[in-house]
Amino acid sequence: MGKLLVSLRHLENWFQSGKRVLPWRDDPTVYRVWISELMLQQTQVVTVVPYFEKFLARFPTVEDLAGSAEEDVLQFWAGLGYYSRARNLHRAAQMIVKKGRFPRNRAEWLEIPGVGPYTAGAILSIALGEPEPILDGNIERVLSRIRRVSRQKGDVPFKSRLWRISEIFVKLAYRHEISPSVLNQALMELGATLCSPRNPQCIFCPLAQICRAKGGGEQEKYPPKKKPKEWVQVQESLHCLLNSSSKVLL
Repeated sequence: MGKLLVSLRHLENWFQSGKRVLPWRDDPTVYRVWISELMLQQTQVVTVVPYFEKFLARFPTVEDLAGSAEEDVLQFWAGLGYYSRARNLHRAAQMIVKKGRFPRNRAEWLEIPGVGPYTAGAILSIALGEPEPILDGNIERVLSRIRRVSRQKGDVPFKSRLWRISEIFVKLAYRHEISPSVLNQALMELGATLCSPRNPQCIFCPLAQICRAKGGGEQEKYPPKKKPKEWVQVQESLHCLLNSSSKVLL
């Protein structure tokens, strides 16, 4: 674990010295992190930034959001797409206000509309400093390269193995006083910047020393592609029952 811990320290320092300036990183309350994570689902950061700022100006607290009409919420979401996210957000705000508090653990967050394992982990780690793992597309790419994780290994699913690696990283870092908020955001930042799908900038990567894909010159082979879909040809015949006047009976 010594080499891994040293690399995680490098990752922490890399992130703290050059992280992108994003509005939800200022005052990362549970409410602000939750809103940002819902907006960032299937949407690029550069698109989300102005929407996040306008949304928080209009609905600065969960009580403001819960007490507004759905039409008002949708108006401030207009342009982001995937409008079920906004409806889930509004419904969830009403649930939270009715309960009188935000969820306090992963199980409670998973009961909130629109919140899955990644979002629950992101809120708990970034806003509350809990050592909870996360796995989005960027982190999937980083971890699969570091550990050279393939899709064929026994009966353990590909993403289950990555979730386990993410958990090992965040808990090891936490035991050695590296904030889960910093560690998880740093992994996301690394995947969004240096550890790109094509032409990763390994020379600048703080985790290069433990990256097995880099060691084998196989960075762009990870994460491995999914098996292509197998198309099945189907032939169908249509039969009709007609009467003497050619009217369709069946």
